[in-house]
This record gives sequence, C-alpha cells and structure tokens, in this order.
Amino acid sequence: MSRASRIGLLAWIAAWAVGCAARSTPTTSAVAGTDEVGVLRYVALGDSYTIGTSVAPDDRFPNQLVARLVARPGTPAPHLDLVANLGVNGFTSADLIAVELPRLDALRPGFVTVLIGVNDLVQGVLPATYEANVVTILEALRARLPADRIVAVATPDYTVTPQGAAFGDPTAQSAGIRANNAVVKRLAEARGIGFVDIYDLSLRAATDRSLVAGDRLHPSGAQYALWVDRLAPVVEALLAH
Repeated sequence: MSRASRIGLLAWIAAWAVGCAARSTPTTSAVAGTDEVGVLRYVALGDSYTIGTSVAPDDRFPNQLVARLVARPGTPAPHLDLVANLGVNGFTSADLIAVELPRLDALRPGFVTVLIGVNDLVQGVLPATYEANVVTILEALRARLPADRIVAVATPDYTVTPQGAAFGDPTAQSAGIRANNAVVKRLAEARGIGFVDIYDLSLRAATDRSLVAGDRLHPSGAQYALWVDRLAPVVEALLAH
C-alpha cells in the first residue's frame, strides 16, 4: 500500500471513530434545564403548601402535576422531571429569597412553580415588604428562565380549616390572603408569567373536610388534586410553546 493510501485509510478510520463516539453519546438538549429531549427539570419553590405538610410525597401538588402531565397520552408539551421540591414549612418570601433562590443555579431548572405568602401574613410582614420580595423573586426567576417556564400559584385560604382561627383573626387573615394573591397576580402578569388561582378551591374545605389534611390545617391530597385539575391545562399550554 502506498504512503498516500495509508494516510487516506488512517483518516477514514479516525473519522469513523469520531462518528461512533458521537452516536454513543446520550442524547441531551442544549436548552438550559433540559436533561433530554422533551423532559424539563422542574423545581418547586415555596412554603408548606409546596412541600405538602401533612400529606404523603405523592400527594403534594408538584408530584401530582408531574404525574398528571405524564399520564396524558399524545400531549404535545414536554414532560416534567421534578428534580427538587425546595418548599419549607413556615417559610416567608424573605426565606425563599435567602435559602431557595441560591440553589437554582446548581439545579438548572427548566420549569419552576412558586407559591409563597401565607407566612408573611401570619408573621406580620408589611404589605410593601412582601411586594418588594415578590418582585425580587420573580425578577430572579426571569433572569434564569423564559416567562412561559414559570408559574405562580395563589395561596389558599387556611382560615376555613378547623385550625384556621389559631393563626389570627379569620376575617382579617382571609382578607390578607386575598390581598397577597392580588399582588402576586399583578406582578406575575406584568412579567408575562402565568398565574393560577386556586383560592376558590380552598374555600370548599369549609364544608368538605376531606379536603383538609390530618393536621386540620393544610390541604389534603384530594384538595391538591383539585389544584392540579386547574394547573395542568395551564402548564400544558405554556410548555407547548
């Protein structure tokens, strides 16, 4: 074999090896927050309503949301992979900023839900401070994600539960929850972020105690399922973009 032929053969072998290596590499997307085609890394931010205090993990609304979307055959939207639920019982908006937001860069989310505000109300955080914190949260999320990959969820009304009166005057606290929800809705929509209002669903717990968890305060898995009935179509529509 001539020297030119040997060089040509070696070049062909090298090209073949590179091609094999490329084909053997697992398929991944260059899109941030995506582990593979059609699967988005989902991070849930919030307080007790996100971590699902007093319910089993599978009954938490982020878990039910993931299961609901995967269970729908033929859905054009990507699937969600819940890589982290950062919700902590008792967290305020300031706690979310201090503890949960710093973890986002390492988690590389491709989709986020955020639900925060009830503990600001219970702990007497001033409305102006809460609003400023919500701005900080939403701006931090928009710096990392497109608006259609973020969903803000309303705070439910805990005052209708058997233990609701233990955390402030029910009439005043109920009004405060509605006011906080209005703040989140306004600030989210101003940034093109989806807002899902589940407040009215939480009021059903006043007459249907199956919607209250065993601690007689937080939502049950059955109530979270009602939330997901409302969340899933919104999330599907957003992810189909």
